[in-house]
Amino acid sequence: MRSIWKWLKTIVFAVVLAAGIRTFFFASYIVEGESMQPTLYDGNLLMVNKVVYDWADVKPFDIVVFHANEREDYVKRVIGLPGDHIAYENDALYINGQVAEEEFLAPFRVYDGMPLTESFTLEEVTGQQEVPEGHVFVMGDNRRDSLDSRRIGFVPIDAIVGKVDVRYWPISQLALEF
Repeated sequence: MRSIWKWLKTIVFAVVLAAGIRTFFFASYIVEGESMQPTLYDGNLLMVNKVVYDWADVKPFDIVVFHANEREDYVKRVIGLPGDHIAYENDALYINGQVAEEEFLAPFRVYDGMPLTESFTLEEVTGQQEVPEGHVFVMGDNRRDSLDSRRIGFVPIDAIVGKVDVRYWPISQLALEF
């Protein structure tokens, strides 16, 4: 009977510890849709670090999960930070007038005669010349089929759930950093 009691206490402690870690430090997220292909695919399971932005600032090209509205969370890539001027011209990203390399898009470029990302300026899609304080500009990697800041506007930094650190399902696509 003592042995069973020890095991029961250990299991209860492990479950409470795991629930606490999951609740306060990490969240699991299921990718829905194709907006982040080829980086993430529909049905991928992700581990989202909920505390990283308590200690560090959001960085360009971080993949984040954020509350898009009261019922939905989206996963997108951060393109612009507060104060940035964003433009696309001839399928090239310009941040503050400088070309920014997007190597993560290489697998998606099919060179079918159409640009992966249509040309735009921040002012054309948001009505503002720069990303406002307390917000970020996000885009999906599947630029032709992504509901992102070009349509939904800037994302408040406070709406970010966390940074995607791990893709853990399917196992064959395990990745620890993006």
